Amino acid sequence: MNYSFLDFMALIGSVGLFLYGMKVMSEGLQKAAGDRLRNILSVMTRNRFSGLLTGIAITAIIQSSSASTVMVVSFVNAGLMTLAQSMAVIFGANVGTTFTAWIIALLGFKMDTSVFILPLIACSVPLLFCNTGRKKSIGEFLIGFSLLFMGLNMISVYVPDLQSNPEMFAFLEHYASMGYASVLLFLFVGMVLTAVIQSSAATFAIVLIMCTKGWISFDLACAVVLGSNIGTTITPLLASLSGNIAAKRTAMGHLLFNLFGLLWTLVVFYPFVRLNVGITEALGQGNPDEMFSFVNNLEATDPQTYNAYVGETLPASHPILAQVAKMQFSVSFGLSMFHTVFNLVNVMIMIWLTGVYVKIVEKIMPAKNKEDGEFQLRFISAGLLSASELNIAQAEKEMVVYAQRVRRMVTILETFAHTDSKTEDYSRLYSRLEKYEDISDRMQLEISNYLRRCSEGRLSNEAKSHVVAMLNIASEIESIADCCYRSAKILVRKSEQSIEFDNIIIENIDSMFSDVKEAIDNMIRLLANIEHVREADIVKSYNKEREINNLRNQLRTGNVKNINNHVYEFQAGNFYMDIINDLEKMGDYIINVTGTIRDSYLRHTV
Repeated sequence: MNYSFLDFMALIGSVGLFLYGMKVMSEGLQKAAGDRLRNILSVMTRNRFSGLLTGIAITAIIQSSSASTVMVVSFVNAGLMTLAQSMAVIFGANVGTTFTAWIIALLGFKMDTSVFILPLIACSVPLLFCNTGRKKSIGEFLIGFSLLFMGLNMISVYVPDLQSNPEMFAFLEHYASMGYASVLLFLFVGMVLTAVIQSSAATFAIVLIMCTKGWISFDLACAVVLGSNIGTTITPLLASLSGNIAAKRTAMGHLLFNLFGLLWTLVVFYPFVRLNVGITEALGQGNPDEMFSFVNNLEATDPQTYNAYVGETLPASHPILAQVAKMQFSVSFGLSMFHTVFNLVNVMIMIWLTGVYVKIVEKIMPAKNKEDGEFQLRFISAGLLSASELNIAQAEKEMVVYAQRVRRMVTILETFAHTDSKTEDYSRLYSRLEKYEDISDRMQLEISNYLRRCSEGRLSNEAKSHVVAMLNIASEIESIADCCYRSAKILVRKSEQSIEFDNIIIENIDSMFSDVKEAIDNMIRLLANIEHVREADIVKSYNKEREINNLRNQLRTGNVKNINNHVYEFQAGNFYMDIINDLEKMGDYIINVTGTIRDSYLRHTV
């Protein structure tokens, strides 16, 4: 039977169902766990060994080394862990990803998954209509688990039978008999295939089925699995492209770890494959090499039975199927063992060289000058959105940087107010304020867009409320920057009209600046400790806001008296009050931020 375009599209659809099932299962777990994953990664990386275990556990849970590595990139990007800590977690992630292979090996072939897939979906669907979010997330996890194995079964049906396509088979047979060159070729195939479908687990499933049907030998199947370890690094590399230098180094570390393993494995490839065959046999799981020779012998001696076997039309009672089932499991066990031993040996070597490894990564990707990153977002980027629940911490960190930048703008404005308009410093400071205003607008836009993309992901109710809070806070901080720039333009107009402030006005403006700076410093402290806000800190901010309002009222009353008493000119009084009003509005925006933090983050205790 010829392999049609529809069959090929069915294979693509099967892989898609497999990947979608993995995605739903991963997101269901992340959503059910909420902040637990974040807490695990931030707490359990105090040393290289705890970080290693954390990487293994997280990757085994979410079933994707790419997703866990993207999480690690995000945490390094947010400053929640060092590069050395991240390396240990990445080492563990490479071991944890073998858990998926073992699930496929132990369940995907040893039992008839169709027996439990549909009943499991039947039990899961009612959970989707529960009122509690946790039960819904558990239902999503179970449905994702079911879809994953449904996709695996369909891949088995639609993987092309190369034997029935002579030209394609002749082409592959030519390159499959080139010895070590064939190993390199199929390694490259595994790398490209995994990079394209973004999942080493899907590549493992495909090569497992092709190997058990006798289309490729066990050695070449191991080469494909080895290449998939390189292909899976593409996801975090892409995610880090728009991140900071720490994120790029972390992603590069993931690539180098797998490249190092690839190099030593290629040097001892055939002995290493024999070692894993020996381990499989020693554990009583048979010889994985027998599958390839058995199928080829069956084709030569009994073509009719062979075609029925490959086409999956043999009756269930056929005696050959029991023998085939044992060899199928031997192959799947052997490939899983190869994948596991490869990553374990890699980790056993690299865990002791973490410090050296970090220096190598830093040497390959040296830090740029601080000025180079002056106008870049420090903690968030469009590429780091694979784990939506974990992106809120990124936005919270970036919000602190945003507030600190606007705080510097207030300081520049205060200096500008005391600078003689005839000096070069005057023009330089005004240009800096213009630049900071532009940066503020861009940061507010990029942070808001990032948060909106986060909100499109699968978030817990608490995380959704935090996204709304962050959007409001970004808007309020941008308004503070607007007030700074507006005050700068007022000072420019004052100078153009040759209006001078006397000492009384200058002292009063300084008093208002002092209160506003203290208020914004309080706001930054709240943002920096947003997950651990205290009632006393909130009260302190509200007290400072009342002081600013009272001072504004006193200065307004005093300004009217001074103008009536001809202490200074009427126009000077107008400019003076415009600046005071803008500074008071800054206080209003600051307290709006405080109110948002209080409403969304403050944990009230009884």
